[in-house]
Amino acid sequence: MKHKKQIGKEEVKLNKPALSPVTSGSLVPSWHAWLVFIVGAMVYANTLFHDFTQDDAIVIYDNMFTTQGVKGLPGLFKYDTFYGFFKEEGKANLVSGGRYRPFTPAMFAVEYSLVGNKPFLGHLLNILYYGLLCFLLYKTLQTIFEVRFNNATYQNFPLIAALIFAVHPLHTEVVANIKGRDEIMSLMASLFALYGVFKAYDTGQKKYLIAAAVSMFIGLLSKENTITFVAVIPLALYFFRNISVPKAIAASAWIWPPVILFLLIRTSVLGFDMGGTPMELMNNPYIKLSGNEYIPFSTGEKMATILYTLGKYLVLLVFPHPLTHDYYPRHIDIMTFASPMVLLSLLAYVGLIYLAWKGFKSRSITSFSILYFLLTTSIISNIVFPIGTNMSERFMFMPSVGFAMLLAFILVEYVAPRMSAKGVLGITAAICLLFSIKTVARNTVWKNDDTLFLTDVHTSKRSAKVLNAAGGALTTSAPNEKDPVKQQKMYSQAVEYLDEAIKIHPTYKNAYLIRGNALFYLKRYDDAIRSYEMCTKLSPDFTDAYKNMAVAMREAGKAAGEQQNNLVKAEGYLQRSLQLNPNDPETVRLLGIAYGMQQKHDLALQQFLKVAQMTPDNAQAFVNLHHAYRNVGNEGMAQQSLQKAMTIDKDIMQKQGR
Repeated sequence: MKHKKQIGKEEVKLNKPALSPVTSGSLVPSWHAWLVFIVGAMVYANTLFHDFTQDDAIVIYDNMFTTQGVKGLPGLFKYDTFYGFFKEEGKANLVSGGRYRPFTPAMFAVEYSLVGNKPFLGHLLNILYYGLLCFLLYKTLQTIFEVRFNNATYQNFPLIAALIFAVHPLHTEVVANIKGRDEIMSLMASLFALYGVFKAYDTGQKKYLIAAAVSMFIGLLSKENTITFVAVIPLALYFFRNISVPKAIAASAWIWPPVILFLLIRTSVLGFDMGGTPMELMNNPYIKLSGNEYIPFSTGEKMATILYTLGKYLVLLVFPHPLTHDYYPRHIDIMTFASPMVLLSLLAYVGLIYLAWKGFKSRSITSFSILYFLLTTSIISNIVFPIGTNMSERFMFMPSVGFAMLLAFILVEYVAPRMSAKGVLGITAAICLLFSIKTVARNTVWKNDDTLFLTDVHTSKRSAKVLNAAGGALTTSAPNEKDPVKQQKMYSQAVEYLDEAIKIHPTYKNAYLIRGNALFYLKRYDDAIRSYEMCTKLSPDFTDAYKNMAVAMREAGKAAGEQQNNLVKAEGYLQRSLQLNPNDPETVRLLGIAYGMQQKHDLALQQFLKVAQMTPDNAQAFVNLHHAYRNVGNEGMAQQSLQKAMTIDKDIMQKQGR
């Protein structure tokens, strides 16, 4: 195939710049690609010593396959990606459609074999892979555009686009979170497949097609978004090699076998079910509470909410502030077409589609950039199929290439004619500096879960999920606070966050559980018990709620007896606690004391006998039994119990001041 010689035969009239081919890289310094690599890596250097965060638990340190190291590799390829975390059938399909992305968990398993449960290597590799991705983006753009640009100004286009992509703040969730490597590898593999098809077309060498097919398969195993390049690759050939659509499809036919193979494997693992409509708000943002049950949005509400979200993506691409890891309900509220923002978003996308259509025949770069953006956004839009959440910044990782290309083209096409090429690079440097400052600052928020949750809760003030997470972060970190006043404030703030989460999502069982824990530490035992009871009402098999409720009832009983001197109330709490956890020796002991103080000595004796049986090495249990026997008039057994206590601890009586 001598395609470069055939370009003139099939050439249609195109917009500027000129179409005459140039030798690849003839006007471009070789260090440009390495500059992009260095910039991409350096803006994330401050994540190197961060902890695991967010979804790292699912694919790394709490995944039963990943934590086996290389021995767990078969399990990672055999099951849904979530299976190794939930460790039971069914729960892996909580999000519609399931997830089959074994490639990056396999990478994590190998890393786990090398360094164990330590995040440093994961962060280092994410930084390097991201730098390599930026390098590849530059090389790919240089390759596919080389026959479009034949002057110094336009030769800077790949550099400008790659630099804008490298520093864009929307990418922080992907690079700073180790789990985000699935996005990095997916886009890297997709771009390499695009690069390979173009090299094969330009040189006629089949080895590039083989490399493209292998890369496409790796990308699909990393994340399903890669499948959008089935359309992107022939589209790029049509736009930048000046051939017809049928010929472009034929030239990229080698990418189809790996796609078909992946779909067959995925179907064999996950089945044909793409998921129904989960009626849990944290897994389906398009449901609303009606009375006491959740029902789906109306068609108008759903489409309006999706349009609003798509518009928000456009805003964040241009002005990436404020950023948050959490866009769960109701950070994105229920929208209707009466909302001006929905209508503006609709107008913006209609405009983009019009520009893409208008420039399609003339093969304009504006048209290609928009079509690339729309194609790669489609799979995460919630229009094609549900993805389990309204939006996420990481979903713009692949589409943001289209934004970077469009912005770069605006600079070289419309700004460059009014100033020198150096002037355009100066503007690019200013944009990149502003983006870099935001990126580096945002990276610090991803230091650990507590920092992430307690920062983003101030942005996502209406997200039940982050309110719940912030409440949990405060509840688990408060015990480490030595200042009792600050500690109480932390628990109180946790309750406030969790109350808000429950207002947004009244059936959020996990929020009730954590709220109960915070109230327990505040010694508001009755409120804690009610919170745990709500957990069990929502989920009758919620084991943790029953366990915590038993402890709360025990402590409530202890407080009623010791602080309120209300023995009847104490007895009631302790009996209820024992119904939930009959094998807790402390509850049995406290009930024995409550009986004894009410002169119910026979009942007290029964409880102390149970404690002695439960804790046969506990000297104090036999001292209590000694007193119980004396109270019922059995001096012989009382002395035997005392001797047993002294056998265990000869100084037990002295310790009690006797």
